[in-house]
Amino acid sequence: MNYIIFLVTLVFSVQVTSAESDLIETQPDLPSEKKVIGSDEIRPYELSRIPDSPFGDKVKKGYELMTNSQSMRDKYVFNDQNCSNCHLGSGRVSNAAPMGASFFAYPAYRAKNKHINSYQERIQGCFRYSMNGVMPEDNSDVLVAFSAYAYWLGTTTLYNIYDLDLPVPEITDKQLLAGGKVQDFPFHPDLKAELDKAGSTTESRARMPGRGYPKISKPKLEPDYERGKVVFNKHCAACHGADGQGHEVAGIKSLPPLWGDNSYNWGAGMHKFKTAASFIYENMPLGKSIQLSTQQAWDVAVYMNSHERPQDPRFKNSVAETKKLYHSKGSAYGEKVNGVVLGSTPLDQHHRK
Repeated sequence: MNYIIFLVTLVFSVQVTSAESDLIETQPDLPSEKKVIGSDEIRPYELSRIPDSPFGDKVKKGYELMTNSQSMRDKYVFNDQNCSNCHLGSGRVSNAAPMGASFFAYPAYRAKNKHINSYQERIQGCFRYSMNGVMPEDNSDVLVAFSAYAYWLGTTTLYNIYDLDLPVPEITDKQLLAGGKVQDFPFHPDLKAELDKAGSTTESRARMPGRGYPKISKPKLEPDYERGKVVFNKHCAACHGADGQGHEVAGIKSLPPLWGDNSYNWGAGMHKFKTAASFIYENMPLGKSIQLSTQQAWDVAVYMNSHERPQDPRFKNSVAETKKLYHSKGSAYGEKVNGVVLGSTPLDQHHRK
């Protein structure tokens, strides 16, 4: 297990060359780091081990909301997405934005809103952008449930790394909503002893291997819409439909739309070419893992994210001004594609209250 302990205590630094910076946002919402050998072995406890207790009920509720976010439709969610569409395996899969790793990354500063965010604020942002929705109220049961689930996943992942079999300490809602990147976090004493022995810090835990989507190398060729369309039709359309609107069973979208009225909006991290390419390369087609080349992942990310979708909630007066304030060259927002300036005919952020 020594190599895994080393992974947990390692702090990564991601440097972007000037050539690469033309392709990406300067501050991606989700971490994009080099994949670490063995990170796919880092797993939390099985869900069957969630305790039957008031605290366990919060954890279970968080799991339910992750997998069936549509249960919050027309209150907090206003598209056809579920949280588990981006956080695969109900937020349990390494290198697919696992929720457990994210818990120990907050509180943290985010350039997106220019202040230090608690964990509940980070979740609220997902509702606003990825779910094209309304942020749950501060300290609401919904945010407590998400935070409890992420805390349970993150803590039991650490238990498995250090070969421990322990109960998860019940912490207050206030601690859950703040996040785990704090000094003197109330770990189980046996886990704290192992962390101290390994020299683990709040910073190294925030960079837990498997967090986010692994960093993808830049493509040899400039990403191309037409090549991406070919990749999409061959590898993606079977699940997401030739029109990109997903797959529906019994009136429920079992596979999500990738653009259009019921997809994530122009403010979501997934609309960025690099974020989408990293996710696609590592995790798509679903269940097949790495099947596409780096070039194909970039190309199809550009194709997917060069379609209209709901407006950025931060919209300021015009597409040009909004683009200048919030979007870099790594986004199609405000660019002319097939004769249309994307974002200029924004789809309805329907049912918003």
